[in-house]
Amino acid sequence: MSDPVFLIQKLEQTHSLRPEEYELLLRARNETLTALLQERAVAVRKAVYGNAVFTRGLIEISSFCKNNCLYCGIRRDNPKAERYRLSPEEILSCCREGWALGFRTFVLQGGEDPFFSDELLTSLLRQIKQNYPDCAVTLSLGERSRASYERLFEAGADRYLLRHETACKSHYERLHPAELSWDHRMQCLRELKEIGYQVGCGFMVGSPGQTERELAMDLKFVESFRPAMCGIGPFIPHRDTPFADCPGGSVALSCYLLSILRLIQPNLLLPATTALGTLDPLGREKGIQAGANVVMPNLSPVSVRKKYALYDNKICTGEESAQCRSCLSQRMDSIGYQLVTDRGDPKVF
Repeated sequence: MSDPVFLIQKLEQTHSLRPEEYELLLRARNETLTALLQERAVAVRKAVYGNAVFTRGLIEISSFCKNNCLYCGIRRDNPKAERYRLSPEEILSCCREGWALGFRTFVLQGGEDPFFSDELLTSLLRQIKQNYPDCAVTLSLGERSRASYERLFEAGADRYLLRHETACKSHYERLHPAELSWDHRMQCLRELKEIGYQVGCGFMVGSPGQTERELAMDLKFVESFRPAMCGIGPFIPHRDTPFADCPGGSVALSCYLLSILRLIQPNLLLPATTALGTLDPLGREKGIQAGANVVMPNLSPVSVRKKYALYDNKICTGEESAQCRSCLSQRMDSIGYQLVTDRGDPKVF
């Protein structure tokens, strides 16, 4: 068996480990390895991006979803979910406010809501790009057809975030109903990359049934897929889902994985997620200190933020909001980082 310190050195030099080596590195996690990984991840991230932290203005456009994922608070069969959808005018208003606050990337995220047709979205994308030609637009709207992805790309979408959730097919099937397919999710990710999007994938940390083996498979998938962005965060159960009583994931393991991901792909865009901030008041700072370099403050109307409840106790007001960008900037300054007004495209490595 390889020494964990040797594995960290090997990963830093080659950006690749075998699945069983990733698994060993996860099983060996302790304070000493965590500190070493964090030190090396921060050094690598600073070599590529310096102290810059990119901001994305998150607009949660709909809490309607046709899917029934077992872990998600806005799943189709949750009668207690508060449903809403933003109108195109409301979305454009969010962009207008975000632009004035200094955001140069807008992320349109929502459940898989058939209301948001290709026709509606292409019209909206063209309007956003006309109003803000030097901004980037990211979509996070789930699985669609290749033809749909192509139309949205041609209309101006630059990036697409589609979490793979888990690289293990049997684990995927434990988290999703039979109507959803791991093979189709992977097909969508491949098609998005072929079309030309900057593609983001990602996975939950500590989801039901997950072991070090599944996490090692996730790391190997990211290594081979080479996304532009990878969003990870601790699993947080929602009270109105089948996984309500399952234990959640941890901030510490999530940060350990962020450091590994930074060594796997030095130019990766890694967000310090809202889920980290939900479990720990300093969660996003800890994510940045582990190697992350993106934060995504909320630009959604205050009236709907609590309704987009993928998990319990999501932070919905205060310093996670786009309106308090100065608060977030001060928090980043306090740990030696700087929020920048930039599209935040991945740098060539």
